[in-house]
Amino acid sequence: MRFCSLGSGSGGNATLVEASQGITSTQLLVDCGFSLRELTRRLQRAGSAPEALTAVFITHEHGDHIGCALRLCQQYRVPLWTSRGTWRAVGNPDFEPSLLHFARDGELIELGDLQLQPLAVPHDANEPLHLRCNDGAKHLGLLTDLGCPSSSVLAALQGLDAMLLECNHDEDLLKNSSYPANLKRRILGSHGHLSNAQSATLLQQCLHTGLQTVLAAHLSERNNRPELAAAALASVLGGTADEIPVADQKLGSDWFTID
Repeated sequence: MRFCSLGSGSGGNATLVEASQGITSTQLLVDCGFSLRELTRRLQRAGSAPEALTAVFITHEHGDHIGCALRLCQQYRVPLWTSRGTWRAVGNPDFEPSLLHFARDGELIELGDLQLQPLAVPHDANEPLHLRCNDGAKHLGLLTDLGCPSSSVLAALQGLDAMLLECNHDEDLLKNSSYPANLKRRILGSHGHLSNAQSATLLQQCLHTGLQTVLAAHLSERNNRPELAAAALASVLGGTADEIPVADQKLGSDWFTID
């Protein structure tokens, strides 16, 4: 199994997960918060294309995550998975019924060479779900918008081999920013976004010798810096900050193979 970020931040989020068993291959796109043209360009950069996707999973209805999902799935006949709450939040749009599938917290999804475990998270959206993915041997956790690390989320993240982990903001930068007070309260609240320090605490609670890769993601352009996020995670993982990969809004990340 391997994964890469196609781009991560408030300007758009998308993560590609790929697993193969012999002659079969499964490509899952988790979120697609870009225009179809831009997403296609980013998929091509990663060596893929819309028509190569096995399925799309949308974590929640915010524009930087759902983006072109409906258009992409209908145009290329790609199955779409999301929660009923997310579907209601986007207005129950006219959509090909055979392509639409609903996910629920804790209910496993068999998708080709992948098994998906949706995780309910405390974010300010309508039934947001993030994912734990496995290929039968290795386990990957994908967390981009996590208000706070609830006990159920922490339990579901134990034993991971790799993780894409939200490091949205540095608290001091956010508190001293020009953001209005109500937006600061939202971001800092229990249903907002994880700070670097909160992400490091979550990581410490999930740390074990088998955790190979942690990719920092969903950094705020104005209220964080890659070196701050990397330093926070390095304080848990050991090593230096320049050894911690950070997903970029424009360039995403390299592929990471989970051996």
